Amino acid sequence: MILERRDYPESTKTGVNGMLNIVLVEPEIPQNCGNIARTCAATGCNLHLIRPLGFDISEKAVKRAGLDYWNLVTVRDYVNLDDFFAKNDVRQMWCLSTKAPRCYTEANFEDGCYLFFGKETKGLPEDFLEQHYDSCVRIPMRQEARSLNLSDAVAITVFEALRQLDYPGLQDFGKMRK
Repeated sequence: MILERRDYPESTKTGVNGMLNIVLVEPEIPQNCGNIARTCAATGCNLHLIRPLGFDISEKAVKRAGLDYWNLVTVRDYVNLDDFFAKNDVRQMWCLSTKAPRCYTEANFEDGCYLFFGKETKGLPEDFLEQHYDSCVRIPMRQEARSLNLSDAVAITVFEALRQLDYPGLQDFGKMRK
């Protein structure tokens, strides 16, 4: 199932250039996904959802939840990670994990890169992290804190990537500009 905004170019094994790709692997909490979708709507990021999902993303459920920005987000839905990798040409990826060996600010984010985030209760699968060790980064935090909220971690990482890319396509001033 692919739900997508029609004015974006289709991605068929070439990757999506000019924007970031947020990949949520088995997200569980609908409010987090809603917040992340809103971040994607505001920044032009694509949202990739890897099943199983802990919530319903049907048109009826989205309308009932009042997600008035959902039409601004390209959402792609996959059966599992194998399905995702079969349908996308991932040239650069970053895996966010509290277990990662280095800070997310050490990553050199490129146009069209994929940012992977795991489920709220467990993060990304251990074997997936091991397979992509060189792509693993973390957001610094206090040792005694378990983790950040998923939607916060996505927003922090997206805006660092966008900063490095000089905020492509985003308005860089507000109404108060003189």
